[in-house]
Amino acid sequence: MRWNEVIGQEEAKQRLVQMVREDRLPHAMMFCGPAGSGKMALAVAFACYLLGRKSQDGMDNPDSVDALDKPESPMLQKLEHPDLHFTYPTIKLPSMGTDHKPVSDDFAREWHELLMQSPYFSIDQWLAAIGAENQQAIITAGESDELVRKLSLKSSQGGYKVSIIWLPERMNIECANKLLKLIEEPPSQTVFIMVCEEPDKLLETIRSRVQRIDVKKIDSETVRKALVERRGIDPDMAMRISRLANGSWLKAMETLQADNENRQFMDLFIMLMRLAYQRNVRDLRRWSETMATFGREKQKRFLLFFLRMVRENFMFNFQQPELCYMSQEEEQFACNFARFINEANVLQFYDLANRANRDIGQNANAKIVFFDFALQVIVLLIPPKS
Repeated sequence: MRWNEVIGQEEAKQRLVQMVREDRLPHAMMFCGPAGSGKMALAVAFACYLLGRKSQDGMDNPDSVDALDKPESPMLQKLEHPDLHFTYPTIKLPSMGTDHKPVSDDFAREWHELLMQSPYFSIDQWLAAIGAENQQAIITAGESDELVRKLSLKSSQGGYKVSIIWLPERMNIECANKLLKLIEEPPSQTVFIMVCEEPDKLLETIRSRVQRIDVKKIDSETVRKALVERRGIDPDMAMRISRLANGSWLKAMETLQADNENRQFMDLFIMLMRLAYQRNVRDLRRWSETMATFGREKQKRFLLFFLRMVRENFMFNFQQPELCYMSQEEEQFACNFARFINEANVLQFYDLANRANRDIGQNANAKIVFFDFALQVIVLLIPPKS
């Protein structure tokens, strides 16, 4: 994977190359940033950059971001380099023995297929790829044992060995302690790259031993250009999508999909508001039963979507387009609906959604939570005085 396949992040690219050029590459780094910012893409491109160097014999040492634009080796093109190791959260399949601790190699095929499609993917996409359903994916102690075994071997190409650890915050405590020891006494010529979204969940002792590199959101103009150049999107539509994406390439890709989750959430939001306005308690109960069929993570994502719609409709009332981040469909609905979200109820809507999100997170009965949620919307949904 080449540097130019990473969308934006020029500052981070230059910093990484400069560390190598000045011979101050740390043995352990942690890329932190929001989902969709390209942390994994950056990590993979940097790993390919390191593995593409021939530092051992002094030949062909590329020291610029553009140096990897030359043809890559087939191993790097296919991300099958023997000195490139991936670690990621896994689940326990029914076919696995009771004593077996799942490791990344158990899901190597699914991982490679997803990564080759695009290095921009979410934990939900990964869980769907491995058929996790409602299971929580973690990195087990068995994985740290595998890392020790793999990294203790000599580099097959005589250069670096690179270990990319995706979502290290999902390590269990036994795995985290073993990884800490490995980082404290790293094998020769080994570079650890952690790709993290919630660094506060990691052990403080691990955070203190890695160099943190913050990966910022992708700026809207870069997202717009990428949509036009890579996806052939109409410039006007690309501009709207880039604003809606809010710095996330994942969000931009979701918006392009005809039947994505946001479209479903939008339909549920419209249904909720219309039924609440009509005070149709019977159908609101059916609405809450539909919501209860979703998994808890999806229920929480809907509540986040609800909060975004409340915010956008409230801002729509100010008639300042630069303050609104809505799709064309969302904006069409807002033309008639936005006046119902105003200074008299906007804070109460926020409190309502946050309470529901807390209750769902604490495993409350979803039918009760969402039926009460819907009834409270009836109370709050009062049109402004003319």
